[in-house]
Amino acid sequence: MSSVKACLKPLPSSIKKALLFLVAGIYAFLPALAQDTERMRLENSIDELRSEQHFNSKDTIYIDLLNELGHKLRFYHSDSLLLLAKQALKHSVQSGYKKGESISFMRMGDYYSDKGDNSKAINYYWRSSEIAGEIKNNELILRTLNDLGTEYGYQGDYAKALNTYLDAIELAEAAKNKRMLSIINENIANLYASQKDYTQALEFFVKVKKINEQVGDDVFSSETMSNLASVYADKGQLDYAMFNINQSIKVFERDAILDWLAFAYEIKGKVYLKEKKYKWALHWYNQSEMLHAKLSDDRGKLDLFNGMAEAYLGQGQDELSQKFALEAYEISKEIQFMEGMKKCAETLYKIYKSRRDYNTALEYHEVFRNIADTLARNDNNKSLVLLKTKMEYDKQKQVLIKENELALAKQENYIKIALSILFIFMVITILVHRSQKIQKRLNTELKAKKEILEKREEELSESSETKTKLFSIIGHDLRGPIAALHGLLNMFMDGEIGKTEFLEFMPKLRDDVGHISFTLNNLLSWGYTQMNGSVTKPSLVPLESLVDENIKLLSEIAKKKSIRIVSEMPSNTITWVDGNQIDIVVRNLLSNALKFTPENGMVTIGAFEKNKHWEIQIRDTGIGMDKSTQDRLFKKNSGFTTYGTNNEKGTGLGLSLCVEMVKKNNGDIWVDSIPRKGTTFYFTLPKGQKEYSKAS
Repeated sequence: MSSVKACLKPLPSSIKKALLFLVAGIYAFLPALAQDTERMRLENSIDELRSEQHFNSKDTIYIDLLNELGHKLRFYHSDSLLLLAKQALKHSVQSGYKKGESISFMRMGDYYSDKGDNSKAINYYWRSSEIAGEIKNNELILRTLNDLGTEYGYQGDYAKALNTYLDAIELAEAAKNKRMLSIINENIANLYASQKDYTQALEFFVKVKKINEQVGDDVFSSETMSNLASVYADKGQLDYAMFNINQSIKVFERDAILDWLAFAYEIKGKVYLKEKKYKWALHWYNQSEMLHAKLSDDRGKLDLFNGMAEAYLGQGQDELSQKFALEAYEISKEIQFMEGMKKCAETLYKIYKSRRDYNTALEYHEVFRNIADTLARNDNNKSLVLLKTKMEYDKQKQVLIKENELALAKQENYIKIALSILFIFMVITILVHRSQKIQKRLNTELKAKKEILEKREEELSESSETKTKLFSIIGHDLRGPIAALHGLLNMFMDGEIGKTEFLEFMPKLRDDVGHISFTLNNLLSWGYTQMNGSVTKPSLVPLESLVDENIKLLSEIAKKKSIRIVSEMPSNTITWVDGNQIDIVVRNLLSNALKFTPENGMVTIGAFEKNKHWEIQIRDTGIGMDKSTQDRLFKKNSGFTTYGTNNEKGTGLGLSLCVEMVKKNNGDIWVDSIPRKGTTFYFTLPKGQKEYSKAS
C-alpha cells in the first residue's frame, strides 16, 4: 500500500550533522510540552467548572470540554480518550445534548480505529452520523462520513469507501465547505494510490491543490504536499517527491505540527531509501522515530519501522534490520494490516537468507508469497470495484444533473429579471455614494502621507544621533588603546625599548586588545540595530547551554580577579528567542557583573519559571549603585558608563544593547542594587512553546 497519511485535518536542509541532530532533539522535546500545555488548559477549565457552587455535569460547555480533552489526548493517552468519551456520552444523554452525543460517538470511533478494530469504529461512526443527521449539523455529518470512508478503506471495502466519499463530496459542495472538499478529495486520491493507480490519484491531487489555494492555509496545503510526496516516491518520481516534502517540512517545523512532521520525515527517508542512499534515509527515519516516541500512532510507526528495516538491511546491519522488521510485523498483525505483514516477511526472508538460516528464511518466504497472492487477488478486485463504483456514480450524477437542468430552466427568466433589477439598484447606489467615497479616499491618502513624513523626520533625527554617538565611541574608546598599541610597537621596532621591557607590557596589551574586541562587537551589533538592519529570528533556544558558553568565554577574566561564576540554570530552560541576540545580552550582563565585582567576589546566574516566560537573574557581590545611577541606566541613548573595580573601561553600549535585544524578543529588563552590597539584573524571555492542534 502507498504510504500516505489519512487526511483527518481539524475543521478547522551542506550543514553539519550535529546541527541536524540538535534540531531533531528539540522537536522530540516539543510533543510533550505542547500537548501538556493544551491538556493543562483544558483540565483547568474542567476543574474550574467542577468547583463552581452550582456545577451541573449536564452543562454543555462541560461536555464539550470533556470531548475536546479526549481529542487532544488521542495520540498520547488513548485510554483516556475512551474514558472521557464515555463520560461525555453519559452526560449528553442525561441532558438531551444531541451534538455532544454525536461527538462522543465520533471520539469512541477514533479510539477503536486507532486500535485496528474496524467493525467497532464503523459502528460508532455510524451512530455519530445518524445523530448529526437528526440535528441537521452538516459539519458533523461531513466529518463522520469522512471517518467512515477512511475506515472502510482500512477494512478493504473500497466500494463503500469510495461511495461514502462521493456522497460526502456532494454534501460538501452544497454546503460550500472548501476544507472538507479538500480532505475528502485527498482521501479519494489516497484510495487510488493504495491500489497503485497513480494516474487517477494525481488527478484528484490536482483538484485538492486548487481547492487548497482557495482555502489559503499553508499548513493545510503542506499536509496535502506530504501525501503527494509519498505518491511521487512510490511512483518513482523522486525529484518531485523531494521538492514537495521539503516544502511541507518547512511549515511543520515552523509551526511545530509534530504528528505531520514525523510523517514528513518518514517520507523524506523513503525518498532516500528508493535512491539507495541508506545513510541519509536512516538519518531522516531517526528524526521521525524520535518524534514517534512521544506519539501513539501505530499506522505511522508501521511504515517507519518497515523503512528502517529496509535501510539497515541495505547497509548490511542485519540485527537492526531484524529488530525493526519484527516490530513492524507485530504492529501489522495487531491492526490486521496485510500489506505491512508482506513487507516485513520479505525483509525477514532476506535477513535469514543472508545468515544461511534457510529454514527460517523459507518460513517467512512462504508467509510473503501467501500474503502477496491474497493481496494481488484483492487488489485486482478492489481496482475493478473502484472503477465500477465511480462509473455508476457518474451515471447517476448525470441523470440528476439533467433533471436539475430541466427544473432550473423554469426559473431562468425570473433570475434574469431579478438580476436586472439588482444591477439597476447597484448603479444607482454607486452614483449616490461615489462622491463620498472619493472624498474619504483622498482624506485617507492625505493622512497616510502626513504620517509617513512625520515618521521619516523622526528616523532622520534618530539616524543623526546614532552617527554622532558612533563617531564619539570610535574616537574615545577605540582610538586610545589602538594608538597606545601602535606607539608601543613603534618604540619596539625603533629599538627604544628591549624585548624584556616589551614583554612586560603584554598583560596590558592583552587587556587592551580584549577591550577593543569586546567594544567592537558591541559597537557593530548596536550600530546594526540602530540602522534598522537587525531582524529578530526566534527559534527554540536552550538558555542553559548559551549561559555555559559565555561562562567559559569570560572564565579568564573571572580567574584574573579570583571571582567565582556560579550557574544555577535549570536543565529545561527552553526559550523562543533569537539566540544570537540573547547571547549578546547574557555576555554583556555577565561582563558588567565581573567588571563591578571586586576580587574574591561571586557572580550567580539563574532562571525561574513563570506562567508564560522565564525570569533570568544575574547577581553579583560588587560595589552596587545608588537609586540615581539606576534611574540613568535604561534611558534611551544615555551612553552611561563607569570604570570597573580594576579600572576596566566601558563604552556605555552594553546596557543599550541589552535593552534593545530583550525588547526585540518580547521581554522586559530591570535592575535592583544596594550600594556596597551588590547588583542584580533581571530580564524575562518567552517560553519555548507553541499550541498544537491534532488533526481529526
